[in-house]
Amino acid sequence: MPGAEKCLGGFPHLKRCESIYDRLRTVVGGSPPMRKLSGIALLLLLLSAGVMRAAVRDIYPSPERAKTDLTKALQTAKAQHKRVLLDFGGNWCPDCHVLDIYMHDPQNKPILDANFVVVHVNVGRYDANLDLAEKYQIPLKKGVPAMAVLSETGKLLYSQKSGEFESMGKMKSSAVTQFLGQWRPQQTGCSVTMVSC
Repeated sequence: MPGAEKCLGGFPHLKRCESIYDRLRTVVGGSPPMRKLSGIALLLLLLSAGVMRAAVRDIYPSPERAKTDLTKALQTAKAQHKRVLLDFGGNWCPDCHVLDIYMHDPQNKPILDANFVVVHVNVGRYDANLDLAEKYQIPLKKGVPAMAVLSETGKLLYSQKSGEFESMGKMKSSAVTQFLGQWRPQQTGCSVTMVSC
Protein backbone atom coordinates (compact mmCIF):
# COMPACT_ATOMS: atom_id res chain seq x y z
CA MET A 1 0.00 0.00 0.00
CA PRO A 2 2.16 2.91 -1.24
CA GLY A 3 2.20 5.95 1.01
CA ALA A 4 0.42 4.17 3.84
CA GLU A 5 3.11 5.29 6.25
CA LYS A 6 1.81 8.83 5.84
CA CYS A 7 -1.85 8.10 6.44
CA LEU A 8 -1.87 9.21 10.08
CA GLY A 9 -0.91 12.82 9.59
CA GLY A 10 2.65 12.37 8.42
CA PHE A 11 4.13 11.73 11.86
CA PRO A 12 7.00 9.22 11.50
CA HIS A 13 6.22 7.53 14.82
CA LEU A 14 2.65 6.80 13.72
CA LYS A 15 3.48 4.45 10.84
CA ARG A 16 0.61 2.13 11.59
CA CYS A 17 -1.61 2.16 8.52
CA GLU A 18 0.34 -0.32 6.44
CA SER A 19 0.68 -2.83 9.27
CA ILE A 20 -3.02 -2.43 10.17
CA TYR A 21 -3.94 -3.00 6.54
CA ASP A 22 -1.70 -6.10 6.35
CA ARG A 23 -3.20 -7.51 9.56
CA LEU A 24 -6.71 -6.78 8.32
CA ARG A 25 -5.98 -8.54 5.04
CA THR A 26 -4.52 -11.57 6.88
CA VAL A 27 -7.36 -11.83 9.41
CA VAL A 28 -10.16 -11.26 6.91
CA GLY A 29 -8.86 -13.82 4.46
CA GLY A 30 -9.71 -14.29 0.84
CA SER A 31 -13.37 -15.34 0.61
CA PRO A 32 -15.52 -12.99 -1.52
CA PRO A 33 -17.78 -11.78 1.32
CA MET A 34 -14.73 -11.20 3.49
CA ARG A 35 -12.95 -9.33 0.68
CA LYS A 36 -15.93 -6.98 0.49
CA LEU A 37 -15.81 -6.50 4.25
CA SER A 38 -12.06 -5.94 4.01
CA GLY A 39 -12.59 -3.28 1.36
CA ILE A 40 -15.18 -1.50 3.51
CA ALA A 41 -12.89 -1.65 6.56
CA LEU A 42 -9.99 -0.32 4.51
CA LEU A 43 -12.15 2.51 3.16
CA LEU A 44 -13.19 3.46 6.71
CA LEU A 45 -9.55 3.35 7.84
CA LEU A 46 -8.44 5.60 5.00
CA LEU A 47 -11.33 8.03 5.56
CA SER A 48 -10.51 8.31 9.26
CA ALA A 49 -6.85 8.90 8.41
CA GLY A 50 -7.86 11.69 6.04
CA VAL A 51 -9.96 13.28 8.77
CA MET A 52 -6.98 13.07 11.13
CA ARG A 53 -4.68 14.70 8.59
CA ALA A 54 -7.19 17.49 7.99
CA ALA A 55 -7.49 18.05 11.76
CA VAL A 56 -3.74 18.59 12.15
CA ARG A 57 -3.11 22.17 11.11
CA ASP A 58 0.17 23.90 10.54
CA ILE A 59 0.99 25.99 13.58
CA TYR A 60 4.48 27.04 12.59
CA PRO A 61 4.96 29.15 9.45
CA SER A 62 7.94 28.65 7.17
CA PRO A 63 11.23 29.12 9.05
CA GLU A 64 12.11 32.18 6.95
CA ARG A 65 9.28 34.18 8.53
CA ALA A 66 10.52 33.98 12.13
CA LYS A 67 12.58 37.19 12.23
CA THR A 68 9.93 39.25 10.42
CA ASP A 69 7.19 37.85 12.67
CA LEU A 70 9.29 38.65 15.75
CA THR A 71 9.84 42.25 14.61
CA LYS A 72 6.10 42.73 14.05
CA ALA A 73 5.29 41.09 17.39
CA LEU A 74 7.65 43.42 19.26
CA GLN A 75 5.97 46.44 17.62
CA THR A 76 2.54 45.14 18.60
CA ALA A 77 3.67 44.26 22.14
CA LYS A 78 5.11 47.72 22.67
CA ALA A 79 1.96 49.44 21.42
CA GLN A 80 -0.34 47.20 23.49
CA HIS A 81 1.90 46.79 26.57
CA LYS A 82 2.06 43.03 26.23
CA ARG A 83 4.82 40.48 26.39
CA VAL A 84 6.10 38.43 23.48
CA LEU A 85 5.87 34.67 23.77
CA LEU A 86 8.26 32.79 21.49
CA ASP A 87 7.07 29.24 20.82
CA PHE A 88 9.90 27.17 19.32
CA GLY A 89 8.73 23.97 17.60
CA GLY A 90 7.73 22.29 14.37
CA ASN A 91 4.57 21.11 12.65
CA TRP A 92 5.87 17.52 12.85
CA CYS A 93 5.90 17.69 16.67
CA PRO A 94 2.85 16.14 18.42
CA ASP A 95 3.67 17.85 21.74
CA CYS A 96 3.73 21.21 19.92
CA HIS A 97 0.18 20.55 18.72
CA VAL A 98 -0.90 19.66 22.26
CA LEU A 99 0.62 22.91 23.54
CA ASP A 100 -1.27 24.86 20.86
CA ILE A 101 -4.53 23.15 21.87
CA TYR A 102 -3.89 23.97 25.53
CA MET A 103 -2.98 27.59 24.76
CA HIS A 104 -6.31 28.02 22.98
CA ASP A 105 -8.58 26.21 25.43
CA PRO A 106 -11.27 28.30 27.22
CA GLN A 107 -9.14 28.75 30.37
CA ASN A 108 -5.94 29.89 28.65
CA LYS A 109 -6.96 31.73 25.47
CA PRO A 110 -8.29 34.83 27.29
CA ILE A 111 -5.08 35.06 29.37
CA LEU A 112 -2.96 34.57 26.26
CA ASP A 113 -4.87 37.13 24.17
CA ALA A 114 -4.91 39.79 26.90
CA ASN A 115 -1.23 39.55 27.83
CA PHE A 116 0.91 38.10 25.04
CA VAL A 117 1.77 38.37 21.39
CA VAL A 118 2.71 34.87 20.22
CA VAL A 119 5.42 34.14 17.66
CA HIS A 120 5.67 30.56 16.42
CA VAL A 121 9.31 29.92 15.56
CA ASN A 122 9.69 26.96 13.19
CA VAL A 123 12.91 25.08 13.96
CA GLY A 124 12.49 22.76 10.97
CA ARG A 125 14.02 19.41 11.87
CA TYR A 126 16.35 21.16 14.33
CA ASP A 127 18.07 22.82 11.38
CA ALA A 128 16.33 26.21 11.16
CA ASN A 129 16.32 29.33 13.31
CA LEU A 130 19.18 27.99 15.40
CA ASP A 131 20.45 31.56 15.77
CA LEU A 132 17.16 32.66 17.38
CA ALA A 133 17.17 29.63 19.67
CA GLU A 134 20.71 30.50 20.76
CA LYS A 135 19.93 34.22 21.17
CA TYR A 136 16.96 33.45 23.40
CA GLN A 137 18.75 30.65 25.28
CA ILE A 138 16.58 27.78 24.06
CA PRO A 139 18.63 24.55 24.08
CA LEU A 140 16.93 22.67 21.24
CA LYS A 141 18.73 19.46 22.24
CA LYS A 142 16.28 19.34 25.18
CA GLY A 143 13.37 19.11 22.73
CA VAL A 144 10.39 21.15 21.63
CA PRO A 145 8.07 22.82 22.26
CA ALA A 146 10.14 25.34 24.18
CA MET A 147 9.13 28.84 25.18
CA ALA A 148 10.86 32.15 25.73
CA VAL A 149 9.22 35.25 27.17
CA LEU A 150 10.30 38.73 26.10
CA SER A 151 9.38 42.10 27.52
CA GLU A 152 7.63 44.58 25.25
CA THR A 153 11.09 46.03 24.50
CA GLY A 154 12.52 42.65 23.49
CA LYS A 155 14.46 41.90 26.68
CA LEU A 156 14.64 38.18 27.46
CA LEU A 157 12.75 37.57 30.71
CA TYR A 158 12.66 33.79 30.71
CA SER A 159 13.54 30.79 28.57
CA GLN A 160 12.80 27.13 29.12
CA LYS A 161 16.20 25.51 29.42
CA SER A 162 15.25 22.06 30.68
CA GLY A 163 12.61 20.86 28.22
CA GLU A 164 9.77 21.84 30.56
CA PHE A 165 7.08 21.49 27.86
CA GLU A 166 8.86 18.83 25.75
CA SER A 167 6.44 16.17 27.07
CA MET A 168 3.35 18.37 26.78
CA GLY A 169 1.26 15.37 25.74
CA LYS A 170 1.64 13.99 29.28
CA MET A 171 0.83 17.30 30.94
CA LYS A 172 -2.42 19.06 31.69
CA SER A 173 -3.73 22.38 30.44
CA SER A 174 -3.26 23.78 33.93
CA ALA A 175 0.53 23.72 33.39
CA VAL A 176 0.03 26.24 30.58
CA THR A 177 -2.33 28.30 32.77
CA GLN A 178 0.33 28.46 35.47
CA PHE A 179 3.03 29.41 32.94
CA LEU A 180 0.94 32.17 31.38
CA GLY A 181 -0.05 33.52 34.79
CA GLN A 182 3.53 33.55 35.98
CA TRP A 183 4.88 35.40 32.92
CA ARG A 184 2.12 37.83 32.01
CA PRO A 185 2.83 41.50 32.73
CA GLN A 186 2.30 42.05 36.44
CA GLN A 187 -0.11 44.62 37.77
CA THR A 188 -0.91 45.14 41.44
CA GLY A 189 -4.05 43.45 42.67
CA CYS A 190 -4.07 40.77 39.93
CA SER A 191 -4.25 37.04 40.44
CA VAL A 192 -2.86 34.35 38.15
CA THR A 193 -6.28 33.44 36.76
CA MET A 194 -7.48 36.99 36.07
CA VAL A 195 -7.45 37.65 32.35
CA SER A 196 -6.40 41.27 32.57
CA CYS A 197 -6.84 43.88 35.23
